[in-house]
Amino acid sequence: MAREPDIHCPQCGYRPSPLDRWYCTVDCGTRWHTFWTGGVCPGCGYAWQETQCPACARTSPHRSWYHFPREDDDELERSEPLEKADAIRG
Repeated sequence: MAREPDIHCPQCGYRPSPLDRWYCTVDCGTRWHTFWTGGVCPGCGYAWQETQCPACARTSPHRSWYHFPREDDDELERSEPLEKADAIRG
């Protein structure tokens, strides 16, 4: 089962709030939440490769903001309840 990524700035660790907004400065001036669209401006369709952090003001590749859990972490979480159930059964 795939889990959602943890989204945070790779440089300072800031986690974007639902109130944060970015502006398309390339073409159209649209204001939106870049992580709701995967970095694509809904106004003009420009795909941003870099994202500026609202907290530290540094830029990083957009994809580096997405931190996915390791698959073995997911396996451990799924198997843990089964192990507890076996222990209870004896």
